[in-house]
Amino acid sequence: MDPKERIQTVTLEGYAAATEFNQPIIDDFRANDGKVSGMFEGAALALLTTVGARTGLPRTSPVGWVEVDGDQVAVASAGGGPVNPSWYHNIVANPWLTVEVDTDKYQALAEIPHGSAREELWQKVIAVAPGYADYQKQTSREIPLVIIKPQEGPNGARLRGIGAELQEVHDWLRKEMAELRDQVDDYLAGRTSAIRTPQSPEDPATALRTHCMTFCQALNVHHTGEDDHAFPVLQQRFPALTPILDDLRAEHVVVARINKQIEALVTDVDSWDGETLRAELDRLTTELETHLKYEEETLSAALNAMGPAPQRRP
Repeated sequence: MDPKERIQTVTLEGYAAATEFNQPIIDDFRANDGKVSGMFEGAALALLTTVGARTGLPRTSPVGWVEVDGDQVAVASAGGGPVNPSWYHNIVANPWLTVEVDTDKYQALAEIPHGSAREELWQKVIAVAPGYADYQKQTSREIPLVIIKPQEGPNGARLRGIGAELQEVHDWLRKEMAELRDQVDDYLAGRTSAIRTPQSPEDPATALRTHCMTFCQALNVHHTGEDDHAFPVLQQRFPALTPILDDLRAEHVVVARINKQIEALVTDVDSWDGETLRAELDRLTTELETHLKYEEETLSAALNAMGPAPQRRP
């Protein structure tokens, strides 16, 4: 099965009905700065992106949202239904999640109060939003409450999940590749001053090759680190991710070939006609972008569930 078909199959398995109902709400929320229309117009909602307890894949759900005494509380009401919503089960298994409220988006840790702590908070919740008391009357289960704690470092800055770190690394690789392609265009057009800078005083061809080598080495180090360290940890934590991780390992072999092709093109830049060189770089960049996007779609949520990324030194 094609890797892109595999993610679709795994993502939709046991999830199609919820996705069909939730997706228009999610799209409406994101398009209108956290406000929705239709049956939930005027309701206080947030989007929680949890990691599937079984699949390790991202699950975004609109949830009821109440602020009580400075705490942000998600209510697992499920409209008064007989069972807890799937996002709640995901949080029980993996309390790290991503929260979207209004236009804000951040990493958070979920806390689930029980016993007297839950009852005290429940009374405060229904005082602010009495409709939840009606939902409780419709079901025999005790509606869970989830306290959402935005994660902050010692300097007060919000922490980033490891999945967010992956996105930043990929965005840097995208930027470097775009700059490399621009430098190739400058070289072919004779705009050598745009390539030779105080930081790269070599002749233009050497500066171009140095930039290419830096990019190619960084891409190789990134994927080697994933294969040797990140993927084994993810596979142990989320065994259902194994087929996707195997696909990504296979893709890393392909990307390594792409990396060598990019290096060969730029190293022999004077041996190519401009049109062919640009077309080849465009093709290879497209293949690389397809891989980066697939990796983000499949791994970001699971990586975020592993906890915060290390803080960077100032």
